[in-house]
Amino acid sequence: MSTSPAAPHDAFAALRHRDFSIVTINQFCLTLAILMQEVIVAYALYHLTRDPLVLGFIGLAEAIPFIALSLWGGYFADRYNRQIIMQICMVLSLPLPLILSALFSSHEHGHLTAQQLSLGVYGIIFLMGTIRGFYSPAVTSLKPFLVPRNLYPNAATWTTIGWQSAVVLGPVTGGLLLGYLGLHSTLYLVTGLLLMCSVLLALLKRRSFPPIEHDSVLLSLSEGFRFIFKTKIIFWSISLDLVSVLFGGVVALLPIYADDILKVGAEGLGLLRAAPSVGALLMMVLLAKYPPTQHAWRNMLLAVAGFGVFTLVFAFSTTMWLSLLALALTGAFDSISVVVRQTILQIFPPENLRGRVAAVNGMFVSSSNELGAFESGVAARYLTVIPATILGGTITLLVAALTYFKTRDLLNVDVEHSKPVEVKE
Repeated sequence: MSTSPAAPHDAFAALRHRDFSIVTINQFCLTLAILMQEVIVAYALYHLTRDPLVLGFIGLAEAIPFIALSLWGGYFADRYNRQIIMQICMVLSLPLPLILSALFSSHEHGHLTAQQLSLGVYGIIFLMGTIRGFYSPAVTSLKPFLVPRNLYPNAATWTTIGWQSAVVLGPVTGGLLLGYLGLHSTLYLVTGLLLMCSVLLALLKRRSFPPIEHDSVLLSLSEGFRFIFKTKIIFWSISLDLVSVLFGGVVALLPIYADDILKVGAEGLGLLRAAPSVGALLMMVLLAKYPPTQHAWRNMLLAVAGFGVFTLVFAFSTTMWLSLLALALTGAFDSISVVVRQTILQIFPPENLRGRVAAVNGMFVSSSNELGAFESGVAARYLTVIPATILGGTITLLVAALTYFKTRDLLNVDVEHSKPVEVKE
């Protein structure tokens, strides 16, 4: 692991480390490719079927294998070389957009019915979720080896900046390319982005990693869970993020707000969808200069509470400008908690447990978007949309308050200067 000192208050310190910059660019291109593909495939499939359920099934098709395999992905990340796992996953993902293109082409020529096409698309998305289950823990557990410990907060900030930038650009780029180039040409460009990702990973310096100590797979996997439950700051940071996204997220309900409440149509829906990512991206630029890891736990609690407050503001808003502002601020506050949580997950786990800890975190937090969409839909179905949003914001605030009373001792933890927790045999 690199140990060179960083210049004080250098906002670009982490990016001056070559391999970290390569991985950050790789993650940007990968997220851009995934979101472009997600938007164009979802739109094309819905346009053919006119069935809203296909959109939910696309999310579930990816979430199910990711949740099921994340722990195994963490085990493999700790047992084998993380970089090789990432390279294998990237190579396996290369033909998937081309297969999607072939499926849509077969339907266009009358060889597949709409139902057969849908099943084929779900199958490819399922394979993508399977690959993601192994790729995600590997890349997450690799990042702490790319920069010195004192740059973990800065690295977490730049990682999230890259991700949020792709989240903003991916859907917009996918929609524009679909309109101007068509489905097949856009999927070819997605393949080109994945190929670029594969080349970037090949440029990484070869490195070795500390192996896990137990041969038993089940024992090895359980170590990740035991470590999280025993390490208070990790357990509560994951729980806070999980609850806020699971109950407080409103993205799945935005079409209803756009059509029935704000009356802004499809164009306004696009702005509403982009607002949280724009707010998060602007906050990340600020956090690159002023990291939130001083008084980290206080900032984490305030960020989750702020997320809940502005979810409530959005629920009561009847004007577009206030709704956009509220959504942007939910994204901004969420980005603070993301940076703090990522820093905690890089600092506190010992090196030979990072893959499994990252896998457990990914299994719960990363899948909470799809599960949150399901929860939001069910709540809106039985409570109507505004009470469902109010309920989500209220639950987020109550959990933040409960967490404060349960974790007041963590307010004194100096996250920036903490060391990995020792695991007793």
